[in-house]
Amino acid sequence: MPARTMTPRSCAPAQRGETAPAIAPVAALLTRRAFLGVAAATACAGASLLAGCGSGGAPGAAAPVDIPCPYDWANLRWEEGRPVYYEGDQARSRWGVDVSEHQRAVDWEAVAGAGAQFAFVRIGNRGATEGKLDVDEFFFQNVDGATRADVPLSAYFFSQSVNEDEAREEAAFAIEQLRVAMEQGASFQFVAYDHEPVDIEGARANDLPAEQFAANARAFCDAVAEAGFEPMVYGNQSDLGRLTVEERRAWPLWLAEYGVEAPTAPYAFALWQYTNKGTVPGIDTDADLNIWLETR
Repeated sequence: MPARTMTPRSCAPAQRGETAPAIAPVAALLTRRAFLGVAAATACAGASLLAGCGSGGAPGAAAPVDIPCPYDWANLRWEEGRPVYYEGDQARSRWGVDVSEHQRAVDWEAVAGAGAQFAFVRIGNRGATEGKLDVDEFFFQNVDGATRADVPLSAYFFSQSVNEDEAREEAAFAIEQLRVAMEQGASFQFVAYDHEPVDIEGARANDLPAEQFAANARAFCDAVAEAGFEPMVYGNQSDLGRLTVEERRAWPLWLAEYGVEAPTAPYAFALWQYTNKGTVPGIDTDADLNIWLETR
């Protein structure tokens, strides 16, 4: 998942090296239903933390607006090179990894021992030039290893869809692999849609109009939800900015932003992928590292 252009910082970061209490248990995962329910209630009540309440298409109604970023980044502390988000003295984030065949074989016991509290594994991808669907070479091995090591799993599919039909085809392909894995004892919290430009000559999906990009994401996520999974959308601010406000409100977002002390996205998101150059015991290559922000 390559880094791309960042936007100016919108929230003040914490400083590295601050001392913090030991991490306490978190209360609840930031799911789409839980977060949007809290956001809507507090926004309509006029709370300052989550201001704004977009309405539907009634004549004269205000246009929908993004749920503002609800986090106070002064509460983000860097501890041993990892960001941890606090509310008071309680840690409200989890730390984890995402992997694909590019990381080759992973020692999941070592990853768990390093403190991973979740993992996203790549299900597969669509080829950038010919459009062929492929299962990630290490998907089932990663699922088995993470399950045995008791690392909670989610999954993602690397899309290169050019229209809604291809996005639905990708979703069906991903769901098929997930169900095979579930028959073998795995479980998955979220299924993320990851559509990025690629640095490959002849890539067929690099120049999609924003409307088509958003329609593809919607088709994939709707199909995933209809199959009983929780959808999510991955991207940097450029990618996520191509979604409509309604779509950014509809699903949890997984934000990629590297080289900053704190994220700068002005809207709500659930995960922050803060580097693609991380070092983790059990992974022999550079690794993508993330924190999963949580709420009461």
